[in-house]
Amino acid sequence: MGLGTLAFLSVMPIAVVALFLVILRWPASKAMPISYAVAVALALGVWQITAAQVAAATINGLVTAASLVYIIFGAILLLNVLQESGGLKAIRLGFTNITPDRRVQVIIIAWLFGSFIEGSAGFGTPAAVAVPLMVGLGFPGMAAVVAGMVIQSTPVSFGAVGTPILVGVGTGLNDDAVRAYAASIGYADWNQFLALIGAKVAILHAVAGTLIPLFVVALMTRFFGPSRSFTDGLRVWRFALFAAFAMTVPYVLLANFLGPEFPSMFGGLIGLAIVVPAAKRGFLMPPDDDHWDFEARERWEPEWTGTIRPRDIDHRDGPMSLALAWSPYVLVGVLLVLTRLRTIPIGSTLQSWTLSWADIFGTGITASVQPLYLPGTIFIVVALVTFFLHRMDTTAFSHAVASSSKVMLGASAALVFTVPMVQVFINSGGGAAGYERMPIVLAESIAAVAGSAWPFFAPLIGGLGAFVAGSNTVSNMMFALFQFGVAQRIAVDPTWIVALQAVGGAAGNVICVHNVVAASAVVGLTGREGIVIRKTLLPWAYYTVLAGSLGYAIVWFGQTGIVNAGSIGVLLVAATAVWVVASHLKR
Repeated sequence: MGLGTLAFLSVMPIAVVALFLVILRWPASKAMPISYAVAVALALGVWQITAAQVAAATINGLVTAASLVYIIFGAILLLNVLQESGGLKAIRLGFTNITPDRRVQVIIIAWLFGSFIEGSAGFGTPAAVAVPLMVGLGFPGMAAVVAGMVIQSTPVSFGAVGTPILVGVGTGLNDDAVRAYAASIGYADWNQFLALIGAKVAILHAVAGTLIPLFVVALMTRFFGPSRSFTDGLRVWRFALFAAFAMTVPYVLLANFLGPEFPSMFGGLIGLAIVVPAAKRGFLMPPDDDHWDFEARERWEPEWTGTIRPRDIDHRDGPMSLALAWSPYVLVGVLLVLTRLRTIPIGSTLQSWTLSWADIFGTGITASVQPLYLPGTIFIVVALVTFFLHRMDTTAFSHAVASSSKVMLGASAALVFTVPMVQVFINSGGGAAGYERMPIVLAESIAAVAGSAWPFFAPLIGGLGAFVAGSNTVSNMMFALFQFGVAQRIAVDPTWIVALQAVGGAAGNVICVHNVVAASAVVGLTGREGIVIRKTLLPWAYYTVLAGSLGYAIVWFGQTGIVNAGSIGVLLVAATAVWVVASHLKR
């Protein structure tokens, strides 16, 4: 069977998702079983892998789905406990004291606080923390999810203390030929070679990430504002760019001088330390007569809100101090950092208890989970600490547990098909037909057509991996060596092409199905995942096109000079952004 035919067949599970989930707006609980069935049929009938391998991949997917459901439960529990204790009301008042403007609030919470949480924990944890926090502050559930998904781009490559680079790229490139290449350019130390790639990833992200805060506010005002206008969001362009640079400048410096572990985590923290005091002093803030807010809740569209809705509850002893109210989130951040830093043995101790099923049905596929290391455990521990810290009564805490359990069960229906489909898709190699795995077939077909234009497509392949697998780390593991090989075939610097892979893999999280399912579930929006993806397609396309254009300009600069297709693409994206902002503001 020819490569073109195989590529057409291998894209079918993804096409099913696009058709039913995004275009027809089916809930994931209905669309994903069809996608799973298509993936299984192709794996058995065309790739001719064994039924045992399909079953093993499915079991591995179910174990991963259970881990996600556990994280969702912990995140919702913490939100509900804070609501019942009165802490959420104090946090809401605290933000109002900084500014009542929702555009500024979403930048601080989603972009800066979300980047810190991504750098600390990764694996979708920012959505589990920042999204419910925004809902608790009075954001529509869908607005919070969209904001939480859009920022799942710039910080992702350095999430979980650098895991997508150190583990994803490091494992994907762990090949004798690549190690020989690294030594030939002066990087005999493997970690230094990975740091070189990480520094290039940071540069690409910093350029593309400059407009992400502005995207967040513009999408929020366009889809959820009283006048449904991009203009309302674009009016805070000065503050949005200030917040972008407050994170991305230290982010690039940290990547170049300290390595892949710290850019997102400390970039987000430094950004918060710069932006919050500046916002309090009114620096680059909108004028006092231009404080933007959502309409009254009764005028919101029904699809915006889920089953989780904030209630105005005071602490039983009266108004709570801001420090006490924030203490659970501070504790979450501290525990995430302490358990993820490799220099501290706490994380390795938690990882030592692993539930594992090795070599399932003799296929070589292993399913494993480390319950104590999952962010869900940290959320639950902090929720229990909050019970005592906020002096709650057992009735209020029980109500929080019951409410969280209902939402968790609703999320399970979609995830039990979403993640197994991913695992079948990824583990489709080694069959009697002798074909490569479906993702590799897709990548090879695009490479065969692209030729020297490959840098434009490299981020797209990374995004494809993340869209399917739900992980930048897994995408890098799947495609890093492939990207390296394509770069050598077209005679360009392979480290830049691998960097484009990592950047595209990060951007793919913006539209990744199972991340959207998980983020929607934490605010009770199960069943509206396709609507969310439709709203995040534009920032994903922007990120992928800009990164590809910049990558092309860099790798072909030596042969073509500064003026080439890539630099023209970068200028077109920049000119379009300036024109959009200027034209809307002129109105």
